[in-house]
Amino acid sequence: MSKIIYTHTDEAPLLATYSFLPIVSAYAAKAGVDVETRDISLAGRIIAQFPERLTDEQRLSDALAELGEMAHDPSANIIKLPNISASLPQLKAAIAELQGLGYDLPDYPESVETDAEKDARERYGRVMGSAVNPVLRQGNSDRRAPASVKNYAKAHPHRMGAWSPESKTNVATMGHDDFFSNEKSVVIEADDTLRIEHVAADGTVTVLKESLPVLAGEVVDGTFLDAAALDAFLLESIERAKAEGVLFSVHLKATMMKVSDPIIFGHVVKAFFRPVFEKYGQDLAAAGLSANDGLGGIFAGLAALPNGAEIRAAFDAALADGPKMAMVNSDKGITNLHVPSDVIVDASMPAMIRIGGHMWGPDGEEADTLAVIPDSSYAGIYQTVIDDCRVNGALDPATMGSVPNVGLMAQAAEEYGSHDKTFEIAADGTVRIVSSAGDVVMEHAVHAGDVWRACQTKDAPIRDWIKLAVTRARASATPAVFWLNSRRAHDANLIGKLEQYLPEHDTEGLELHVMDPAEATAYSLERIRQGLDTISVTGNVLRDYNTDLFPILEVGTSAKMLSIVPLMNGGGLFETGAGGSAPKHVQQLVEEDYLRWDSLGEFFALAASFEHLAGNEGNARAQVLADTLDRATGTFLNEDRSPGRKLGTIDNRGSHFYLALYWAQELATQSDDAELAAAFKPLAEALAAGEQAIVDELLAVQGKPADIGGYYRPDEAKVTAVMRPSKTFNEALASL
Repeated sequence: MSKIIYTHTDEAPLLATYSFLPIVSAYAAKAGVDVETRDISLAGRIIAQFPERLTDEQRLSDALAELGEMAHDPSANIIKLPNISASLPQLKAAIAELQGLGYDLPDYPESVETDAEKDARERYGRVMGSAVNPVLRQGNSDRRAPASVKNYAKAHPHRMGAWSPESKTNVATMGHDDFFSNEKSVVIEADDTLRIEHVAADGTVTVLKESLPVLAGEVVDGTFLDAAALDAFLLESIERAKAEGVLFSVHLKATMMKVSDPIIFGHVVKAFFRPVFEKYGQDLAAAGLSANDGLGGIFAGLAALPNGAEIRAAFDAALADGPKMAMVNSDKGITNLHVPSDVIVDASMPAMIRIGGHMWGPDGEEADTLAVIPDSSYAGIYQTVIDDCRVNGALDPATMGSVPNVGLMAQAAEEYGSHDKTFEIAADGTVRIVSSAGDVVMEHAVHAGDVWRACQTKDAPIRDWIKLAVTRARASATPAVFWLNSRRAHDANLIGKLEQYLPEHDTEGLELHVMDPAEATAYSLERIRQGLDTISVTGNVLRDYNTDLFPILEVGTSAKMLSIVPLMNGGGLFETGAGGSAPKHVQQLVEEDYLRWDSLGEFFALAASFEHLAGNEGNARAQVLADTLDRATGTFLNEDRSPGRKLGTIDNRGSHFYLALYWAQELATQSDDAELAAAFKPLAEALAAGEQAIVDELLAVQGKPADIGGYYRPDEAKVTAVMRPSKTFNEALASL
């Protein structure tokens, strides 16, 4: 029997799975396809780390490790939904919830003094940040807006905020003494095991990473962010925002870049509230309240301090004295500096650009903004879009072209593989990478507090990435641009690889370019405004940025992207859009039993998964499922069955019903498999006949709180009851 692995993840995608997966399983079974699940949620990953502390009933196997092994199997077929890339506050909240449910888990150790604390810190470190994606992504990324989504967006363009030529919105970035400017890069000549060490000013050597295996042809980078220069830049940016009368905001990647960016976030908090930390910093540190966790964590802990009210008043005074702060939720007083996971650059910057270069101020009104992106590696792409919109006005979704992406990410390529090689420097000295023979591969002079990191990019993924780019450019007859900056050390080595491996492919008639990111952005925008498409061929971080930036402007969301990862060993990983996991959607469900999460990306991923199964295993019925699901999704879009945004309209559960109806109707009337058509004819008739009753049952539950039994680890029975409230629909599906 053919097999698809479906992942259980977190937040809104997890809730939606309880509604959609029963449909998928029932339909797939008729084509001889078994659908299995694996729990890679944040809570599931935490539980899997501590089997010796838990009961038999509580223990979970390490599903992520299992899927990591499976990703190397040529027969792998994995559907991966968005998951939480946990920041430290999210990790702590999940631990507390699980402890409340009776799981004997250790607290996250704020400081490490004992072996037990070191062990706990290491285990929790395995589930923080981008713990999932580097394991599963054993291939490079092919992300694009499906034709049906693009056509729908043109026919029903989403609202775009107006841009003023006088807009004062801009990006502030360091441009010196940052990761970009300090980067060094080498191509390894032979297989080796490297070592990373710190040599203090007095000659003391501290090994930071004992073993770093590398392969011949691998690109290894090292760089650092100067902490003193960062602090000076932040103070300048705060004064600039105040002088220009714009909102102050910071945009980082504190989930994926789980070591470096929370530290940088902490620097921002300390800079903005400098007088508070100068006076009360020791009190906060003694209480375990860290700027890296944001204002939310600090404010929550102040009640336990004898001078907590005094410190809170000092924060409020500093907030009033500084520039106006961009807000995540002005109604609830949640600022841009409350939680590091609320200011994820690849989501926050496109949202700002989409509404005319504005963010929300403390008064609940939109305003121009200074977007602080400390490292200058990619800040220029956003400044380029802002400059373009200031001159040419907002982009028009009804006419604009598209920017699909081919992304280098296989085997933890580039920055997203840097977590175990990122360090906050303890003392002045030198950080160096040393070969097994004792030769210094590269070194940097650093000071205490600097953030140093290394990353790796293996040769085989680079070759595969170049091949995939050529394949996509030829298949779509679209120009492809490699977003590589010859002035950046890493990119210069990738350009060398491109020159080496591109001649292996037939590129005759193809339009291929190499441009730095800002130049590539300008080129792509010029074509977008003409209604033309341009493939962006990028590294790992830019893959993430571009597959949010352009889809949010084109189709209103990145969750509707077709996201395919052709695994290098022949299997397939199918990701359900590029969006996050929508915590606000969960809050709305709990408050009023309404889930506005849109599973459209899931529909596209599922069709691609069936198609891959058909090609790999010769399962003709899987191809029928793929073709009919594609047509059903087209009807779904044309009939506008995506979830609404307010009570009284169909939500995620209603959209699943309509997809099931249209899919059953397509299967019942298709001519490729008469037996399959006959099997689905009664279901199609039952769903059509029961449409009004089903919709009424789905609408009837709205407007009151929903009990799901937990946030990070919801109760299965309770979630099932909430997400499958239509008796008529459930009975019809069971009859299949």
